[in-house]
Amino acid sequence: MPAGYGVPETTDGVLTWELVERSLSEAIHYWVATTRPDGRPHVVPRWGVWTRDAFWYDGSPDTVHVRNLVSDPRMVLHLESGEHAVVLEGVAKPSAPLDADFGRHLSEFFGVKYGPLGYTPQPDAWSGPEAGGLVVFRPQKALAWFEFPNDVTRFRFP
Repeated sequence: MPAGYGVPETTDGVLTWELVERSLSEAIHYWVATTRPDGRPHVVPRWGVWTRDAFWYDGSPDTVHVRNLVSDPRMVLHLESGEHAVVLEGVAKPSAPLDADFGRHLSEFFGVKYGPLGYTPQPDAWSGPEAGGLVVFRPQKALAWFEFPNDVTRFRFP
């Protein structure tokens, strides 16, 4: 960060990954940014779940953001708040069909979060040869703060 931002030079008060991950798990709305083949950005709000160190969300292969991932799998994921900020950079791709146990896990997680909003996918929604529409995003780095600039924290993943 630029020196004028007042970000502390020590690690005192930085955020833990567990705290950031809890924010990712509890969020209802996420912003996804991809890049079109001609280089123009594309940003869209999505529903999804954070589990197993990844963000899983539905997206028809015909949507702009999923089509963009075919030519450039890099993606940015951001929570709604600019004050309680969590920004992840990484790579996303359409998911392979899921086994029954993980399909059940995702279905339950989506149902708890989005059932009150009318979305309850079935456990087999992402399994079998006809499966499609599920994208998995794995972060490579993250930047988060809940009390800028006091707790600005950067994370890197293998």
